[in-house]
Formats: sequence, C-alpha cells, structure tokens
Amino acid sequence: MKKFSTLFIITLSVSLFLVSCKQSVEKKQNTPNNLEVKELEKPAPLVVLNANLATESDLVALGLSEEVVQKLLAARPFLSIADFNSIIELENTEELFKKIFVPFNLNTTEEKDFKMIPGVGDKMAHEFEEYRPYTSILQFKREIGKYVDEQEVARYLDYVFVPVELNTSSEDDIKALPGIGKKMTHEFLEYRPYKNLAQFRKEIGKYVDDKELSRLERFVYLKD
Repeated sequence: MKKFSTLFIITLSVSLFLVSCKQSVEKKQNTPNNLEVKELEKPAPLVVLNANLATESDLVALGLSEEVVQKLLAARPFLSIADFNSIIELENTEELFKKIFVPFNLNTTEEKDFKMIPGVGDKMAHEFEEYRPYTSILQFKREIGKYVDEQEVARYLDYVFVPVELNTSSEDDIKALPGIGKKMTHEFLEYRPYKNLAQFRKEIGKYVDDKELSRLERFVYLKD
C-alpha cells in the first residue's frame, strides 16, 4: 500500500512538472519577442486626385459619365473648385471631394470655403485662416499640427497650397506645390532672378503648354 502511494505521488509530481513545463513554453512562445503578431491591416490612405492633373481614366474610375469627363478635360485648368463644381453639378460633393479636388490657395481662400474640404469644420476652417499670411507650407504644417496629428496634416496637403515667391522661395517650398516635380522645380530655380511674370511665362513656357502654364501661374508671385 505504501509502495502504491509512493508511486502515485511520483506519477502526480511528474504530471504536474510536465504541465508546468508546457505552460512555461507556451508563455515563452507568446512573449512579444517570439509571437508572430499579424499586424492589423491599415486601410490604404485615400488618394485625392488633383482635378487639373487627373487622367481621363482617373476621372472615369470616379464613376463620372463620359460626357462629364470630356467637359472636365476641355475646361482645364480649373482656377478654383467652384469652376470644377460648375461642371459636376452635384449638390452633395463631400464624397467626391474625398477623391478629387482643386487645391485652395491658403492665403486668399475665404474661411467658409475651407469647409468644402472633407472633415474640416468651423473650428479648423478658422485655424486655417488664423495664421495668415503663410510664407511656406512648412509654416502651415507647424501651426495646424498644434490641433491635429501628422496624418491629418498630411491629408490636408492634398487640398491646399502656399504660393511661392519666385526669387526667394526654397527648393522644398517649390517642390511642395501641387503637381510640381523635381524637373520643374529645377526649371523654376534655373531662371532666377525673375524681373517680371512675363519672363516667367516665357521661360517656363518652353517646357509646358499654355494650359499647364496657366495652372502654374496660380502658384507664383513676385515681390514688388
């Protein structure tokens, strides 16, 4: 009987030891260093098309009719979102403006119009206007970054721009303009100093057509 009890105790001890070992291994495997965590898939950021640069296929993909697409292409460049909207003729544009827009000039747009940007209400529209005049997009990012996170500030950049002074603006500020790449930024800098906007039209007109030149003119100015 005593021998049986001893055997039972030994068996029980071994079983408990094995269970303990298994739990220890499982715990170790589930530590942050060993657990293969499948990160939550973040939704891809929405791409806000520039209405002046979107291709025909881009516009068709938005669900616009062929007739409207052709009207949009013929009417470009749009100097304002109002010009674009006059062709779209939608009463509720919020969903569409999450996908396509004509960027606002931060220094001249009326406060009430900023609310056309999806997600911008009374308070944020006021903050957009509050820090004028903006001398660079970096200033906008710094000031508005006091109220929203970096991701939201980055989203706003699809909807606004700060015009650049042709002779003094930094390369980064020029490159931040809508649809301005490295090559065009180089051309902007190449012809400094500009004496007048007529010189800008002449020099930059060597690289783009009249429609694109009209679009680019909206982004620049010269100090008196």
